[in-house]
Amino acid sequence: MTIGVVILNWNGKQLLKQFLPDVVKFSPEATVYVADNASSDRSVKYVTENFPTVKIIQNKVNGGYAKGYNDALAHVEEDIVVLLNSDVQVTPHWLEAILSVFKSREKVAAVQPKILDFKDPEYFEYAGAAGGFIDRFGYPYCRGRIFESLEKDHGQYDDEAEIFWASGACLAIRKKAFYEVGALDEDYFAHQEEIDLCWRLYNAGYTVMYTYRSVVYHVGGATLSSMNPRKTYFNFRNSLFNLVKNLPSHDLFWVVTVRMILDGLAALRFLFSGNWGHFSAVFKAHLNFYQHLLLLLKKRKKSTQRLGYFSKNSVVCNHYILGNNKYPKL
Repeated sequence: MTIGVVILNWNGKQLLKQFLPDVVKFSPEATVYVADNASSDRSVKYVTENFPTVKIIQNKVNGGYAKGYNDALAHVEEDIVVLLNSDVQVTPHWLEAILSVFKSREKVAAVQPKILDFKDPEYFEYAGAAGGFIDRFGYPYCRGRIFESLEKDHGQYDDEAEIFWASGACLAIRKKAFYEVGALDEDYFAHQEEIDLCWRLYNAGYTVMYTYRSVVYHVGGATLSSMNPRKTYFNFRNSLFNLVKNLPSHDLFWVVTVRMILDGLAALRFLFSGNWGHFSAVFKAHLNFYQHLLLLLKKRKKSTQRLGYFSKNSVVCNHYILGNNKYPKL
């Protein structure tokens, strides 16, 4: 079983200087690639001059996360591919546990390590923590992270567990399964495309796993800040994309309807708190969702939508009304 680590880069020379040395040092099992999304900061030149063992893949355009990785993986031959953000600090032996899970479980299509906060290492990091799930209305959450509430890591998720989605910050996946379910959806551009991918894997009968024996540290927000309305736009829009593409038919209309009402309430919350940019982002996300609706309905998978894909509870209700901000309380 061969493994490749693919770092998607767009004008990330400083991040590569900071984090690529340890990726090379601590990944002796892997071929390391830097897939460049048409950068203009000479980051490719920096890698070429300083890391002769790292293979360069030069994408012609900046197609975001989804197209960037789809274009890059066409040049990767390894059986297992790790999609690794450029702002991730890896640790010694981080690939050993990931490979062990793949070798021991044939139906596992993807694996996520424990993701801790680079800036505050005692805490889980927002983008993945100890493995992702969604509630019945499509809101993503993690073991270790409910909305903006982050848990301190004191070993409560030191296990190997089946999860629903693995973070795109560090996503190890069987390349065969990646292509079997149609790769990443390039209409997403960025944010939540890994949830859609994992949902399609789930619908195809695969499982996604988390292992605590592999640990990485993620800076987060290095490409697009959580306070950026553009990120709000992608998160709200792409979450609706996920629902329409992957929900079982009998749930589709009512779940999407309730979700859009909840989004409207979130938009009003932004407005009343003075966050006009985020209010506008939600409105634009819904408008673009309507523009894509016919295409999304055509994309509804040929594979059967499976039941049991979500938490039956509402994370919004649990967090904002009941005050539950930890995974075990949901």
